[in-house]
Amino acid sequence: MTPLEKLKSILNEKYISEDNEEYQVQLLEGLSEEQINTLAERFPSKYIPLEIKELLKFARGFEFYGLEEITFDGIEQFGFEEFFPHSVQLAGDGFGNFWILDVSKNGNWGNVFYVCHDPAVIIKHSDNLTQFIDHVNEFGKYGNKSNLDIIHEKVVMDIWSKNNSFTELENASQSNDSTLKNFALSLPDNFVIADIRNKPIQSGFAWGKFGPNIDKTIRHESELLWGIEKQTKKSFFAKLFGK
Repeated sequence: MTPLEKLKSILNEKYISEDNEEYQVQLLEGLSEEQINTLAERFPSKYIPLEIKELLKFARGFEFYGLEEITFDGIEQFGFEEFFPHSVQLAGDGFGNFWILDVSKNGNWGNVFYVCHDPAVIIKHSDNLTQFIDHVNEFGKYGNKSNLDIIHEKVVMDIWSKNNSFTELENASQSNDSTLKNFALSLPDNFVIADIRNKPIQSGFAWGKFGPNIDKTIRHESELLWGIEKQTKKSFFAKLFGK
């Protein structure tokens, strides 16, 4: 099912808010052909997939209770390029955390991630935009039993406390996995690798475990692999003399 087909399938759904008020999806006006062509200039390879163009013509997003506006045209709004060189900001939770869609260097649309700053974790939220729209629908229907709410309220803390999905550079450089091994060999010695390739939704890693400075983070050009610098604590005298 395409994102547009999924969006159309939930337009007649009725939901009940926390205030016991009924609400429905409220569409945001679609983009013209000219607006879409202008938008494409900002995407990698100046490319927007056909199914996304069809979606944008129908609606550039929608309003949904409990979330900030959900939009499909938020290219380059999110930042955080060290982890996601190209992304579409889909929505925010009002507390500085965001759902973003990862865009490849060829302009193809991939997984949706929940990027949280407190705790500082990144979680695979949905396999694609179609599933993300379905997860929003599920959130409206089932609330705290939905994938969206479980990630937002529980999984972020689980990932922060367990610190999973990291591979030490020494182990990765000796791996039989050629992709992992070659990536490890390209990184400085003081790095660790976050690896969520082929992992299911609700998988992720605590990007803030090694300090707030992410400027040196290295993303694999095509895989869900990140090299993150392990910052060492300086001694009192090193700080004193600027070493």
